[in-house]
Order: sequence, then C-alpha cells, then structure tokens
Amino acid sequence: MALACVHREYPNRIGHLLESDADALSPRRLTPAFYGCFDWHSAVHAHWLLARLCRTEPDSDYATEARAALERTLTLENIAAEHRYVARRPAFERPYGMAWVLQLAAELHEWNDPEARGWRDVLRPLEHHAAGVFADWLPKLSHPIRSGTHDQTAFSLGLVHDWARITGASSLASLVERRSIAFYGADRDAPLAYEPSGHDFLSPSLAEADLLRRILPRDAYGKWFAEFLGAFALNPVTVADQDDGHLVHLAGLNVSRAWMLDGIASAAPSDRISAMAARHRAAGLAGLDDLGYAGAHWIATFAGYLVTGRGLSD
Repeated sequence: MALACVHREYPNRIGHLLESDADALSPRRLTPAFYGCFDWHSAVHAHWLLARLCRTEPDSDYATEARAALERTLTLENIAAEHRYVARRPAFERPYGMAWVLQLAAELHEWNDPEARGWRDVLRPLEHHAAGVFADWLPKLSHPIRSGTHDQTAFSLGLVHDWARITGASSLASLVERRSIAFYGADRDAPLAYEPSGHDFLSPSLAEADLLRRILPRDAYGKWFAEFLGAFALNPVTVADQDDGHLVHLAGLNVSRAWMLDGIASAAPSDRISAMAARHRAAGLAGLDDLGYAGAHWIATFAGYLVTGRGLSD
C-alpha cells in the first residue's frame, strides 16, 4: 500500500497557504519529497512505514523496492525544498504531520544501515524544523486539543516523546513531559461514552492514557489510570462506507485503539485490556483487504505501527 502511494501525486488534497499567484503550483512542485499518498502527512508516514519494515524485515520481498523509493525521495535537493516550504509556514501540519517527521527521523536514527544513515543526515533540516515547531508551540498552547483526528495533541506528543527519547533530545522530552502532565494529569472520569465521533481515527481518551504511560512512574500511572478510565469496555466499530474518506477513518480507529490498548496494558497489566486490544487488532487488520485508496493511503501505516509494536519497546 505504501509503495503504491508514495510517488502517486493524484488525487491530492493539499492544505496550502497561498501568499501570491506564484504559490499556485502542483503538489510535486510545492513539496517534491512528500507529494504522494493523497496528502502531505500521509506521504511522510508512508515513508516511515517503508523504513520501519525495511529495518525490521530486511530480507523481505519488498525491501529492494522500498529502499529504492526511500532513495528517490530522501535527496538533499528534495528535503531542501521541503524545508524552504515549511519554514515559510510555521503552523503547517502542526501537530500531526510534524510528529510523523520526527518519527521518520527516529526510525532512520535506529536503523543500523549505511544507506539509512545517509538518509537520516539528509532529513536533518526538516527534523530540526519539526522539533522547533513543538518547542515554540507547546509553551503557548493553553489547552490540549481533544479531537479524534489530526489536530489531537495526545497522539502527536507520544510520537514526539518517543523521538526525543530515542535521539537524546532531552530538552524537548522534558517540555513534552511537563506540558502533557499539565494538559492531562488532573483528568478524571474519561468520557468514553461520547466516543467515537463519526470521523475519528484516534481515541481522545485512550491516546492520553497511552501518552501518560510513557511519562508517569508506573505506580503513579496506575493510580491516575484507575481514576481516569477505571473498568471501561470498548468494542470494535464498523465502517459504513470504505470509499468515503471521512467515514473510513473508523477503520483506522480500530487499529489505533488496538495499539493504544497494548500500550496501556504494558504499563497497567490487565487481561481484560489485552483482550480488548486483541479484538480491535483482529477487526482492524481484517478490514485491510477491503480498502480503497481513501483508506489504503494511510491505514497501512497504522497497521505497520501496530504489528511491529512501535511505541512499546523501542
């Protein structure tokens, strides 16, 4: 799925601030690295998926083609153009897309491979920009964003914290920890009865629980979790229309719930939560074969994040 979209320019939905007629350009000319996969953030995380699977499955049948795709994208010229574009638009793809930039950098950082080290060096200007976006924005963000889509802060801060831990970016890690506790540390009685919204692909409640298990000591997390979620129950959701770009978000929700429940269970062990995770995993992965492009261009990443255990042990 990722190989089919990373260099597919159309259809394309761009979130693009025009400052003059000169900015009315095709996706490939605006962002020559991440122009595929229907939108910018999906292109970024599809490249993460290629890197992730090449690193974890280096002898797979797709590894050669995936490496070639990474080599085609991650060039000095392409990333320099991406950096010029985002530097002019500091709120572009904040927080979701910028968090995935950092996750891509983290994957390349951990990949002990000569080509990957070269791609990691190429990506550094965009990585530094993304880190700077969070360093500038988080102190000014007065309240968390509790949506079930791209603007949500909890999921993105989990990705950012993982990048900071992996790469040794202690200053940003500390900032994420402070702001996460300020945003969520006093939360009680999660409103799970109001989830999901009709276009959700992330659970607001589970995402903050999955974020804080990265940050709080285990005993403190257990106490917080008991007061926040307690004896909750969730069942997988169904998708009415796989070809509707918004309704198909619910197919991804089953997958993201599964990995968030796995994350929660890693810090607050529970057979009940693990069983919930397994049900969501089965439902989410079973739906992959029925996806049209509206879902396939992004849910592949979610499936890869789940089945490789990203965010858990590495």
